[in-house]
Amino acid sequence: MRLFGTDGVRGLANRDVTADLALGLGSAAAHVLGTSGEFSGHRPRAVVGRDPRASGEFLSAAVGAGLASSGVDVVNLGVLPTPALAHLVEAMDMDLGVMISASHNAMPDNGIKFFSRGGLKLADHVEDEIEARLGQEWERPVGADVGRMRSDTGTAAQRYVEHLVASIGTTTDVRPLEGLRIAVDAANGAASQVGPEALREAGADVVVINASPDGRNINEKAGSTHPEQLQAVVVAAEADFGVAFDGDADRCLAVDHGGVLVDGDQILGILARGLKEEGRLPSDTLVVTVMSNLGLVLAMREAGITTVRTAVGDRYVLEEMRAHGYGIGGEQSGHIILADHATTGDGVLAALYLAARVKATGRRLADLAGDVPRLPQTLVNVKGVDKARAADDEGVRAAVESAEAQLGETGRVLLRPSGTEPLVRVMVEAATQTQADGVADRLAAVVRDRLAL
Repeated sequence: MRLFGTDGVRGLANRDVTADLALGLGSAAAHVLGTSGEFSGHRPRAVVGRDPRASGEFLSAAVGAGLASSGVDVVNLGVLPTPALAHLVEAMDMDLGVMISASHNAMPDNGIKFFSRGGLKLADHVEDEIEARLGQEWERPVGADVGRMRSDTGTAAQRYVEHLVASIGTTTDVRPLEGLRIAVDAANGAASQVGPEALREAGADVVVINASPDGRNINEKAGSTHPEQLQAVVVAAEADFGVAFDGDADRCLAVDHGGVLVDGDQILGILARGLKEEGRLPSDTLVVTVMSNLGLVLAMREAGITTVRTAVGDRYVLEEMRAHGYGIGGEQSGHIILADHATTGDGVLAALYLAARVKATGRRLADLAGDVPRLPQTLVNVKGVDKARAADDEGVRAAVESAEAQLGETGRVLLRPSGTEPLVRVMVEAATQTQADGVADRLAAVVRDRLAL
């Protein structure tokens, strides 16, 4: 099984993701990038950041040691969001960045993500080379050629906040979010400080919950995966709306003034409409994944905006954006990429842009979200089947074609084999929930019958 997933290496900390593995990955990354010419002509430099998980302390030390032992100078940035790390790779003119985080996963997990020069995630083939190089002997530097390690846990965070607030036109004289009251759920994660600070710097009155990380409480009944607490707080505090980040703040979901959840698809639709009205939407195109709701696609079509779909994962969204010069893309889960200001999903940046759109239009978030209605959706996990045959089985293909013909342009069918389990996910969107349920159940029965193990 491939060590790297769609978002780096991830697993149970100190069991799957160990200090030995972090040390080895740091060394292997330096070796691969060094021999490929990424570091040619200069002494390489890297930044290392982490979310507040307790295991991040020893893992960041280990990956830093692996890099330094391989001749890379390392700057430890401490606790920062993943998009902050990506931004600072470019802003600090670094050759490499490493983020220790398991994002929205529960506290016992952790992960390791690499960013190349410019703040971009590594290509699949580079990750494969790093994995292949793990544990191999090579001639390591000695003497004055070994890397040095230092910390910068203060100014780096401030640079990121300044970058964020400047992105929506904040100056000493202009505070574009003045008059808005925004509730923030920081998930006891990496944005516990910088998220509320950025919104306040831009002029908002901020009500904060779950911003007291202790190394163990990250994502615990909090943040974008558990928005229930935020929904209640927005209503109780009479906030204009609320935003919820995940553990490393590369995601953002929102809650309107009535406590109703606004997902990533709706945020993307709201922002894309705004950018188009301002003449700042390249090719009038929004990039989404195959999991984005058809309601978003239909709403964008009505607004004169083309949607392009990619595989699931913000890295694939970004690849499509970079290949064609598109300006905005993301996922239903809340990964929002704004290419003018970020090289990865950035929850705090998305929150600022969403707030600026609310303020500029003078409309409530609920009204803006209403312009991007969600079609009813049903997801059925069909277990105990041969997922490898899902795309080729004639009976399954015929059933899918029949369902698509029945739904027409007002619905959609998606079959996705799981990457980790012997199951196939059957997803159906339709004009009504009853229709979505019925079509999904019939398709699931065909998959279960035709692909049974």
